[in-house]
Amino acid sequence: MVKISIMYPNTKNARFDMNYYLNTHMPMSIAKLSVAPGFRGVSVERGVGGGAPDSEPTYIAMCHYLFDSVEDFLAAFHPHAALLQGDMPNYTDLTPIMQVSTVEIRQ
Repeated sequence: MVKISIMYPNTKNARFDMNYYLNTHMPMSIAKLSVAPGFRGVSVERGVGGGAPDSEPTYIAMCHYLFDSVEDFLAAFHPHAALLQGDMPNYTDLTPIMQVSTVEIRQ
């Protein structure tokens, strides 16, 4: 199983419309990707603090998709890439950081 993480860095003066992201973009993204073979789940997180007391979070938001394989994710994402990436200016001016990880432990 793989986790595809899309992380939005907490950058000074960046624009991120959390309401739009949670209530418009993510429902659209989930509707498109969750019907694909190999989809196993999704979570969205809002950063609230950093590692030190009273510090800012490293990321404003993070989205984590679980798929059986990278190939399953790519097959799900590519037909909708233009739509989903084209919607990004509606909620942010940030460039997200993406990471693909192998899930070693999941309970």
